[in-house]
Order: sequence, then C-alpha cells, then structure tokens
Amino acid sequence: MNLSGIAVSVSPRNYDETVTRLEELSGVEVHYQDPASARIVLVQEAESVDAEVAGLKQIKAIPGVVVAELVYHYFADDPNLDDPDPNEFDEASGISKSVLQRLNPN
Repeated sequence: MNLSGIAVSVSPRNYDETVTRLEELSGVEVHYQDPASARIVLVQEAESVDAEVAGLKQIKAIPGVVVAELVYHYFADDPNLDDPDPNEFDEASGISKSVLQRLNPN
C-alpha cells in the first residue's frame, strides 16, 4: 500500500468543478479545502509506486488543476521497486529516489 499526501492548487474560477473531479477519483480523499486560496490537500492510496505515480499524473491532468505536488509519501513493501534501499531519500525533497525517478524519468 502506498499513501501520498498531495498539495493541489486550482484555478479559482473552476474551483468547485475541479474539487468534484478530484473527489471522484478512485483512491483519492480530499482532506482540506480552502476556496479563498484555491488550495486543496488530498491523500491518494495506491497498490504500488507505479499506480501512485499514475494517479498523480491523472490528478495533474484534470482541467482546472494548476499544480499538484507530492508532499508526503509512505509505502509498504512493494515488490515492483527496483531500488534496493527504500530508505534512501533525496535530501532536497525528502522523497524516495525511486519515486523521483518514476516521476521524472528523463
């Protein structure tokens, strides 16, 4: 199981519609909404890191989403991880290097 804390900024004029679309996504729960600043905090649950990354990409592709960034990541044992040390984190972001590589494959 993988849990992601994701901060989302949306277009103020499409705020309600964008929140509705986010709430409809499988594995996504909106935990905080601030219509005044058009910011949302959500948690995404996924079966694997690959599914987690795919879900984040899906969130970013929703019309009205200006930016969506992973701010917290937890993962249990994932047999698909090719990183032998899941505790190896990127110091700048605090995110697992294997997750960063999947988010930015280039």
